[in-house]
Amino acid sequence: MSSSARPNRFHGRVPREAPCAVPGCREAGEFRAPASAHRSPDGPPPYRWLCLDHVREFNAGYNFFEGMNADQIMAAQSPTAGWETESRSFRPAGSADLPPRWADFKDPMDALGARFRQRMDEARREAADPRFTREEHRALKLMNLGPDADRSALRRRYSELVRQYHPDRNGGDRSFEARLGEVVSAYQLLRKTRAFA
Repeated sequence: MSSSARPNRFHGRVPREAPCAVPGCREAGEFRAPASAHRSPDGPPPYRWLCLDHVREFNAGYNFFEGMNADQIMAAQSPTAGWETESRSFRPAGSADLPPRWADFKDPMDALGARFRQRMDEARREAADPRFTREEHRALKLMNLGPDADRSALRRRYSELVRQYHPDRNGGDRSFEARLGEVVSAYQLLRKTRAFA
């Protein structure tokens, strides 16, 4: 019976005429399996195609935890394994460059006009002080600093904002973490500029 006529009752079967990768096997290689049982830290391993019997044999000898220490095995068995790291939001809450909300306007054209005025204000600030890029102007606005501020004013303002938004200063309230992250990013950007050198 040809492989295309076989019932596809096994998950992962891909009907193929090419033979199994095991030397001497003449069955069709319809199941993809890693070329070796060892995982590579550089990404997925190369694959080979095996027949049903040989893929079963491979799976029976495969040990996901091989090469891991006890702590790594415990971490891999956690129900939340792989979900520990936070995903960065596309636009953090409280961002300095949030567009106007549609709900704040009766006419959508007013919202577009408000966004246009916001962009024009940014362009005017950039033209008035070309020492700073658009991102640096946004960082100054976020930290509520004028373009004439010096390095000590930047440090002082950074300390104030970190104290203001840090969860330890807010009874463990983590709702200000996004704003704190913005402040840290803005400070890191500004402290490297020539204007604050």
